[in-house]
Amino acid sequence: MGDGDTESGPVPLGPASLTWRYFGDWRGVLLAPWAGAMQNMHPHLGAGVAEHSRFFEERWQRLFRSLYPIGGVVYDGPRAAETARQVRGYHRTIKGTDREGRPYHALDPDTFYWAHATFFVLTLLVADRLGPGLTEAEKRRLFDEHVQWWRLYGMSMRPVPADWEAFQRYWTYMAENVLEDNRPTRDVLDLTLIAKPPALRLLPEAVWRLVRGPQARASVWFTVGFFPPAVRRRLGYEWTARDERRLRRVGWLIHWGWKLVPPSRRYHPRARAGWERERGVRDQDAPPVETPARNLPLPEERDWPQHYSPKL
Repeated sequence: MGDGDTESGPVPLGPASLTWRYFGDWRGVLLAPWAGAMQNMHPHLGAGVAEHSRFFEERWQRLFRSLYPIGGVVYDGPRAAETARQVRGYHRTIKGTDREGRPYHALDPDTFYWAHATFFVLTLLVADRLGPGLTEAEKRRLFDEHVQWWRLYGMSMRPVPADWEAFQRYWTYMAENVLEDNRPTRDVLDLTLIAKPPALRLLPEAVWRLVRGPQARASVWFTVGFFPPAVRRRLGYEWTARDERRLRRVGWLIHWGWKLVPPSRRYHPRARAGWERERGVRDQDAPPVETPARNLPLPEERDWPQHYSPKL
């Protein structure tokens, strides 16, 4: 039985954790293209997306509805293990053989862990590069928390690095030797025709078409800045010392600008519900907050096993 387990099962993360403080923060959405690209560069994960996902036809809907169950594994408290089993179940039927003849399954522990590792690093980046910064001790603490978080899925512990130093070696090895340039990754980074995001729904379409190009270029630049150097090289992007200084300044501005956002608006609804439950504002037995209907899959796909599609 591991450090994050009890006789009744794995222990969910709670409000004292750094993961609670940063994972459900809306700043993480700024890194959604980074997470999507890093995940899709894994050969098995990219093949699963290419053959089983309609992500690129419903990019915003898929992103925003996925935040609910994935966030629930962190913020659902006593229900977190149940939410983790649901998330694991969505991946059960995602399997096949890619174009190179390599078999894949989304529940292969190495593949599933890679996706989890990107969520851990995203949390670290939000705190360290878009937030106040992290000490080495805090990075180790976030690493330990991501292991506790992983245990909730009931997956093999085999692919999980032993400690923070081992994780850094794992991350570098994956970037240099495993991740590949593929179509799903390029599609994530192609924002030239992306639909208007929900936050800009009141913006006239004609204005959005004018700003979409510059916005897409800025988003790709921002995303590339957080890639490991080996990933940038593989995808053919250049990154200069001047780019790095600019990105650091942007991160600093985001951090200080975020202080102007009311605390009640800083978190995704599933995360906000967790905080409210801990403060006694929400009943402990209240049902989980689910995605609104606007984010649901197409009606004919809502019963597909790979979709989170709550009955609203």
